[in-house]
Amino acid sequence: MSQTLDLLKIAQEEQNGDLFKMLDGIYKRSSVKPEGYPNAIIWEGGNAKGGVKPVAHAFTDMFALNGTLMALDVLGLPFLGVPMMAQFRHDTHLESLEWFGKLDYIALKWSTAGDFLVNDGGKKVVVLGKSANAPLRTAAGVFCNVRPYGGITSIRFMPGLPYSQDKKKFNVSPETGIVHSETNTPGVRMAYAARLFLKMVNETGQIGRVATKPTQAQEDAINAGIMRWLLKGTKFKLKRQYAVDAYEEHKANVDAIVALLPKDFKDGMENWGGDIYEHISDTNFGLLLHDMIRQRPCIIYATDLDGDRLTDLMADAPDVLRDWGQIILDKVGAKVDMKKLWTDMGFTMTNGKDMTSIMYRVHGAPIYEQTLGSADTMLLRLLDGDETVGGEKQPYDPRIHFVLINEAYKAANPGNSELAAWLDAQLAKFDEIYSVKRPKYIDGYKALKAAIKPWGV
Repeated sequence: MSQTLDLLKIAQEEQNGDLFKMLDGIYKRSSVKPEGYPNAIIWEGGNAKGGVKPVAHAFTDMFALNGTLMALDVLGLPFLGVPMMAQFRHDTHLESLEWFGKLDYIALKWSTAGDFLVNDGGKKVVVLGKSANAPLRTAAGVFCNVRPYGGITSIRFMPGLPYSQDKKKFNVSPETGIVHSETNTPGVRMAYAARLFLKMVNETGQIGRVATKPTQAQEDAINAGIMRWLLKGTKFKLKRQYAVDAYEEHKANVDAIVALLPKDFKDGMENWGGDIYEHISDTNFGLLLHDMIRQRPCIIYATDLDGDRLTDLMADAPDVLRDWGQIILDKVGAKVDMKKLWTDMGFTMTNGKDMTSIMYRVHGAPIYEQTLGSADTMLLRLLDGDETVGGEKQPYDPRIHFVLINEAYKAANPGNSELAAWLDAQLAKFDEIYSVKRPKYIDGYKALKAAIKPWGV
């Protein structure tokens, strides 16, 4: 077994020490720098044997940090690490978000609590930029987030909160394409998101559902207009459509955004096709449940706020459906376990914790992201010396780290069948160790180190 990291010591340093100094003692500084940032701090590690391309990892807080370092140590894959811990982000006015956003590598970013408290001149304040999601998306040029789950794929345009209804404050800047009202919504990125939606419908043959509110929100009218502009000259069929053609209604504003797009933006789209349904966004909440139950694969295009609600529903509905199914089975006297029946019937959705989220950027490779909402309290229990709280709580389950690493490294190294097979084999070994009874975090780490030979060794 190779040398182990002192994960508990790392957690202690994070709370009351010099975490930065400790990480500098473990990893070397990389010569790789994002363009325009010669002083960026990037760590590197792992083994690039076989020409494996690294993935850029955000080093954030609590188990998002500790679990990342643990998984990278167990697997030994080449990586770049960007310091994005809350205190460091705060002290440097979010500069490391620019470093991370400008690295042209497949990247893996964790979302931690938006109310994270940091030290600011002797007093505790909420970290600048909160969870850092919004400023990172802006810095990285993100235009959408894609979440596939059990046959449903949600494409959520971002960044934008399209719920302005004040026409007097509304305009589109011909210089930047920013859709402005009470919020600023980048229209160019909107166009990229809509095009990706149509591309995925074309490639998968799945039905496409457009979930916008063109009659209620000014930005969504532009969104629907861009979609209609993209559909012109293609082989897509509008199976259900809004009463009003949003492109014709908002032609001047849509054309102002179109003028800023690359001239070849629609090249090849003349051969794209598929079935598109335009729905008012609220309707999709009901449709989503029907699509789930019927196992009808579909792709939904929604805006920032509605897309967030739709993915919440995708995560929460399977538990509700299973509970409802069990109630019915019990009522009719069938001695059947709904959880087993669920998988026997071909349903793969569990509880949303295994839902992948991929952010696409205008320039640069995608960013894989995941939320660890309660990772801070879990790590504090570990530091208190009783991570199960007297047996009441389960130890931390680091599987999502291994799942996302599996997906991100495959995406960064397309066609590398040896790496893909190796990644799958290590995930199977993880499941062997964690499937019977979840070990305590440090015990699990030691068991994984004993079972897994790192890449390239």
